[in-house]
Amino acid sequence: MQSDSSSSLKRSASEGPSSATPIPIMTDPISSVDSAREQEIEIDAYMAEQGEDISTQPASLTIEQKVARIKYLRDKPMVAGDTWYIVSRQWFRPWEIACGILSDKSLESLQEKDIGPPDNSSLFDSQGNLTSNLVEQIDVEFLPEEAWSELVAWYGQPIHPLPRSVIAKAFLQTALELRPPRLKVLVLKDLGPDADIAGPAHAYVNVSIKDPMKTLFKALVSAVTALSNVPYRIWKIEPGEFSGSHFPASKLASWGAELMSEGTDKTVEDNMIEPEDPFVVEFQENGAWIVDASQVVRAPPPSAVHVPPPHYSNDNDFFSRLSNQRTSAFQNSQHFRTPSPSRRGSSSKAKESSVTPFKSFGFSKGSSKIIQEPGTLGLGNMGNTCFMNSALQCLAHTKELTDYFLSGVYQEELNPDNPLGMHGAIAEAFGLLLHRIWARDSTNTSYSPREFKSQLQRFAPQFSGYQQHDSQELVAFLLDGLHEDLNRVLKKPYVEKPDWEGGGDLELAKLAQTSWDGYMKRNDSVIVDLFQGQYQSTLVCPECEKVSITFDPFMYLTLPLPVNKKWWHVIHYVPWDPSIPHKKVPVEISRDSSFRDLKNLLGRWMGVRPKKLLTIEVFNHRFYKNLDDSILCGDMADNDQIFCFELPCNSRQSRSYKPKDNDPFIIPVILTDVVPPRPAYSHYSRLTNNFGCPFIVVIDRDQAVSVNDMYDVVIERLQRWTVRDRDLYTWQTDPSPSGAVTIPISTVSPIDSVAEIKENGDVNEVDGMIIEGDIADEKIFGEDDSGTEPGAYVVGTKQGVFTLRLYTGYKDYVAGGNGSSNGRSEQWETRTEDIESGTPLLKEGDAFICEFDENMKAYYFGTSQFENSLWDAWVPFVHLEYLEAKEVAAAQKSKGITLDDCLAEFTKEEQLGEDDLWYCPRCKKHQQATKKFDLWKVPDVLAVHLKRFSNSRTLRDKIDTFVDFPIEGLDLTGLVGERQVGTRLAQSGADINELGIRDVEEPLIYDLYAVDEHLGGLGGGHYRAYALNHVTEQWYHFDDSYVMRSDASHAVNSNAYLLFYRRRSNAPLGGKTNEKIEEAGRKAAAEAEEENAVEPEAQLPTPPSESDATPFPFPSTQQPTNAGYLTPQSNTRSTPTSSPPPLDDGDPTMLEAQSDDLIAEDGLTLGPLELASHQFDFPNPSGGASPTSSVEVEPDYDDDPSRTSLFRAHANIDSWVGSSQNGLPSPAVSDPDTNPFSDMNAQKKSADDSMDV
Repeated sequence: MQSDSSSSLKRSASEGPSSATPIPIMTDPISSVDSAREQEIEIDAYMAEQGEDISTQPASLTIEQKVARIKYLRDKPMVAGDTWYIVSRQWFRPWEIACGILSDKSLESLQEKDIGPPDNSSLFDSQGNLTSNLVEQIDVEFLPEEAWSELVAWYGQPIHPLPRSVIAKAFLQTALELRPPRLKVLVLKDLGPDADIAGPAHAYVNVSIKDPMKTLFKALVSAVTALSNVPYRIWKIEPGEFSGSHFPASKLASWGAELMSEGTDKTVEDNMIEPEDPFVVEFQENGAWIVDASQVVRAPPPSAVHVPPPHYSNDNDFFSRLSNQRTSAFQNSQHFRTPSPSRRGSSSKAKESSVTPFKSFGFSKGSSKIIQEPGTLGLGNMGNTCFMNSALQCLAHTKELTDYFLSGVYQEELNPDNPLGMHGAIAEAFGLLLHRIWARDSTNTSYSPREFKSQLQRFAPQFSGYQQHDSQELVAFLLDGLHEDLNRVLKKPYVEKPDWEGGGDLELAKLAQTSWDGYMKRNDSVIVDLFQGQYQSTLVCPECEKVSITFDPFMYLTLPLPVNKKWWHVIHYVPWDPSIPHKKVPVEISRDSSFRDLKNLLGRWMGVRPKKLLTIEVFNHRFYKNLDDSILCGDMADNDQIFCFELPCNSRQSRSYKPKDNDPFIIPVILTDVVPPRPAYSHYSRLTNNFGCPFIVVIDRDQAVSVNDMYDVVIERLQRWTVRDRDLYTWQTDPSPSGAVTIPISTVSPIDSVAEIKENGDVNEVDGMIIEGDIADEKIFGEDDSGTEPGAYVVGTKQGVFTLRLYTGYKDYVAGGNGSSNGRSEQWETRTEDIESGTPLLKEGDAFICEFDENMKAYYFGTSQFENSLWDAWVPFVHLEYLEAKEVAAAQKSKGITLDDCLAEFTKEEQLGEDDLWYCPRCKKHQQATKKFDLWKVPDVLAVHLKRFSNSRTLRDKIDTFVDFPIEGLDLTGLVGERQVGTRLAQSGADINELGIRDVEEPLIYDLYAVDEHLGGLGGGHYRAYALNHVTEQWYHFDDSYVMRSDASHAVNSNAYLLFYRRRSNAPLGGKTNEKIEEAGRKAAAEAEEENAVEPEAQLPTPPSESDATPFPFPSTQQPTNAGYLTPQSNTRSTPTSSPPPLDDGDPTMLEAQSDDLIAEDGLTLGPLELASHQFDFPNPSGGASPTSSVEVEPDYDDDPSRTSLFRAHANIDSWVGSSQNGLPSPAVSDPDTNPFSDMNAQKKSADDSMDV
């Protein structure tokens, strides 16, 4: 019997609700859904055992149950290893609207039956690539696998499903891997020695960055074969485009093939595998491998595929001219000097500097490869990493920061034990990257900073994966990370922050210096020396005028853009007095203003207390959204209809309002047609056909006891909206009895006729004004000027004009969230039975529905044209303040925005909001104080963040307004409080040096040297950078791996996002950091001179003027470096994805040494750039032949006692750069013809010895 009942239940459920036994609905919808699912599973299992068909669908869930089920599943936390799905908002949002979760005015009629299967098509472009915007709750939603399966079961098979893995990002932190790497898969084939890539299109696989290599291998093999028992191995080759899937075995070496190892615990992320990386699967054929792995030597890929387009198309560009000069430079061992090109935006006058033209020695005959100018290395995009590349280029072109890292000082200051740091890893990774960017002998045009990104995401999980991020956030993290990694304070003491106790300039300066000294006791690094300043924050209590002043450090300035962020709207203002017409009021207010600010404005204009104004949005003839004091005006759309009702009581829209026992009821009123009866079996309220304007009534607690009294209050408010307002009341002409009630009636013009509505429903026009006791029982009076009989008075409201119904569920005057439902009706009799006699019949969340039958609606408001209504009779009201604001806005628009305007906006005084109160120690309570920021101390390097991205409650936008900022001559002297106070104190005779104030006469003028720009919209777009090369004083444009010469003026555009300025000064910048750099230079020069003196036999021929040279002096960091550039020992072709050869490529040739300006005739100089890339030990003429591999090129510092102490200190970095274990390509063989120290040239063994190796 049990089986029969279960089976019949299953079948009846599948046939529909009419024949099915209803499944009881529990109070908890989630529990009911889960229990129903468990019951269905048990039924399915039993029916399957009996051999019965179980393909029929179970009983469909109600909308409420589906919503509860999805909500329950979505609330589950993400656990690493779980699978979640990405769902496009373009599908999910209509589903929410159809289920009543959201309300949309444009999709009001959408029903669940209109929802198709889950569809992610909108997330793909025309080529089938996933778009860059995957912002949760804006572009997509994230659902666990169980919730996704439910949606698929309810609505059909999905289109473009997007499963994603949950990965662990940090301690107790997980995140969804939105962009797992997509990898290319090819198959190795023996196609002959000259074969090209052929076959069908190659496949792709997607894996998680946290997947082990074994999982990757299985995915690669499964993509090309269904067989699982064939031995295979995997080759990783250089990235590129492939026309087919069959990869010739003969091309493995030329494509830099590397055999991958499966037996490792490393993950895809650990192996630095990037999106679009190609892999070649090799299967054994007849028990043997197609190629001999020992014969496959990694080499750069063919230039025809991988070399990026030329940086410059003009044959007269910098590098073309350089190539033409190569021959003459090679023949002339006496190098010449050229003046440094001047630049627009230079921080000082153009100076003469000795910059050696780029030379290229030691490469194969006929090679066109040239040495790249230091600082022009492009950074490859590894998948939405342009935000990182642009930020790194800007920081890498900060001269003082670069000098600090290239000189090696940073290694002496690493603080790996700092608990706030990253164990020195970020500093070391950044230092290594700077060595690559500023390498003087590199022939690579680009480099993918995988090592840096690996360290970055290790300590900043928010930057892991391949999603787009904010470049400013990266700069902030990197500067802070470098500061803590290089903090000279090893043990931070406790420092108490001083308080402002009043006084004048002297006390203010002392407070600022005390605050700065306290900060320096805990923070002292190169970042503090260069990037950190100090601002002054002033708070003033509006009640007791208590002043609080604090001084805090800053690392960059975030400046708001004073764009025309105005919110223009027309407000429908409804006075409380029915005799005062309702008005249309145009307003213009800041988009960041709240509706509290708007009510303050309207209250001032209308002469009403703002707290008695109620603002609310109206849509579809009902209240749609309660616009309380916390809502921002900018959150509203341009076409939203906003009403402002004047009330006789507090509108209670402030969060700080405390309810009182005698508060009246504020009830929304909605006008509807007569609602048809609701079926007894329906779980929902009757649908209403709303019309007209909803309005607000205020019911006293005494009135709330009687339904008739509440009806009278509604009639009183209703008279505003009809021209037949007099007919809402009952009139008499006899002398006023003692019990007569006087009700104010709005004045209207006399009418010539009125409509007579007979008992049968016929309508006749009757001349003359009618004073009636009942519409069906009329008496005609003579006309007069008032339209009523002299002496007529109101004795009460006319009954039966409408039916007053009570509805519940109107929280904040809105039903179902944003007015998405009609609430639930309740009978007055039921409410009366539930409430004690004499107590109010109303509760919070109640609403009135006024049902009009067809005749009453036509009489009071008109027919289809509503000719008798006053819903459109709004009187225009334009205030003088509004006109003045429009004039100011027009003038501002024609003027444009400058960086000075942004600084003025930053320092503008403002009042704190209600949600951001300040505790006044004098008043002993929280106050809405006024707050003002001022610059007190500015750094040597000023980073400016233009706040282009806004993110309010419902609005996410980017401000593309052009901001004009100076390339040179940004004068901040008048904005810096330290200078102003210091000048006044110096004039009064105070010793400002004791206050840490110096050089008050020197103006604070800054020059631009880098710009980080953002193109596109919020959540996506692209980052690029402009930067000044401080060696050649030439501007460059960096677009990931592509680098082009540019001009400073091109950086001034509407895309500028981060600005980097350097202060002009006669003294070196950087303070303590500069002293350490100079000391390192002097030490290195002395050690180099000492080592050269120890081995006189290794000295090169003495230049003519060597006697006048100073041995290796280290130049001031503010002077242009006299940098010559070492020559390459490699003849490899550069590619965008290849890594540069080791920074130290071996010993210089004789011609190099003779033309190296380290031993130039006008003196020996050694700057940070030279220090980072030059060797001080010279070759022994009797030494061995030129190296032919990276193993021979890379010296062993541990076994080489003649190595300088400077490079012993740097051995870990140099060896890391040169190590083949780090995946860097080995340099190709050198050209022995140009090496006079080669045995082949020295001994002339045979004719073959003179050929290229």
